[in-house]
Amino acid sequence: MTEDKKPRYDRVLKGGTVIDPASGTNAVLDVAVNGTTIAAVGEGLAAEASEVIDCTGRWVLPGLVEGHTHIFQYVSAVGAPADEAHLRRGVVAAADAGTAGASTFAAFRKLVVEPSPMRIVNFLNVSVLGLIDFRFGELMNPDTLVPDDALATAAENPDVVRGFKIRLSEDVVGENWQMLLKKSLDLAEQAGLPLMVHIGETSEPLPVVLDHLRPGDVVAHCYTGKEHGILDGDAVQPAVLAARERGVLFDSAHGKSNLSFEVARPAIEKGFYPDVLSSDTSARNWRGPVFDLLTSMSKLVALGLPLTEAVARATVRPAQLLGLEAEGYGRLEAGGPAHVTVVEETDPVALPDAAGNSITAPLLQPALVLHDGAEVETVPWRGL
Repeated sequence: MTEDKKPRYDRVLKGGTVIDPASGTNAVLDVAVNGTTIAAVGEGLAAEASEVIDCTGRWVLPGLVEGHTHIFQYVSAVGAPADEAHLRRGVVAAADAGTAGASTFAAFRKLVVEPSPMRIVNFLNVSVLGLIDFRFGELMNPDTLVPDDALATAAENPDVVRGFKIRLSEDVVGENWQMLLKKSLDLAEQAGLPLMVHIGETSEPLPVVLDHLRPGDVVAHCYTGKEHGILDGDAVQPAVLAARERGVLFDSAHGKSNLSFEVARPAIEKGFYPDVLSSDTSARNWRGPVFDLLTSMSKLVALGLPLTEAVARATVRPAQLLGLEAEGYGRLEAGGPAHVTVVEETDPVALPDAAGNSITAPLLQPALVLHDGAEVETVPWRGL
């Protein structure tokens, strides 16, 4: 390049393996960035860059999309800090899964959505109370499910409310689970939005619950080791496979108590991958055993989930579910927003599940995070 010729690109990420499931790309390529936009993805772009970042030996991914978290800090006892727990660990968009209900949504919007540089949406809790404190079931008083309030909040905030959430554990819904689930499905149907259903320790076996769900609804904690999970012995229950066949989605949602290696390993071995790979981060677990989304990905990859499948389920798949794909989230393409997470693999470390079991495996770590083209200061893994 001659001295008087202006570089074509502001920055080029050179020589990393680009994994972009949305386009089917899995190859060593350069990624060029101009301002807030991906300018090009291809070979030999570094020669025309003002700045070159060597990504050799690393994976260059779309900015991660967290499909299930709890980030209503200060208002909810379970809220983790959004930017610290997610953005600085490679996540550029996230969905809070039911921490806010209709009565607390205005605070969620003002305190979480608006100040954060991340793109934040949510599944609105069907209880007006939301998930203020895990010790107290938000639907033990069934009158806290007020369909009109949930519908009005969703209608007034379509940029944020992308679905509804109900926890079906017995200590949350008591003996009214079926009535509350039906009311939740009715309001979700009226709003034209999916319903996310938390399983584990339900009063009825999972097939009874699955019978009620519609295509596009989401079963959270699909690898839970609690009673009434997806397995019968080491086999995935036929009712679970039938629900997936008709379009019900399954979310891994690690959480403090809902990822069991003893469930995930045989399920993954049999090809039962999560539709969405999420961390279910909260104030109860972001310093362990969950830590962050990349750690949750590391665990499932160690159990046999192919890396490309893990990336798809933490980028384009949740972006599609959350209606964020049209905004360019979950993919790396020329003309799209410059949200990029560059990942490297560490030496093996001990990684725990929610039951205290551990596996020793390499850890995926953010080597570089770009959000709207700007470099994000990352933080070390909290398990160190």
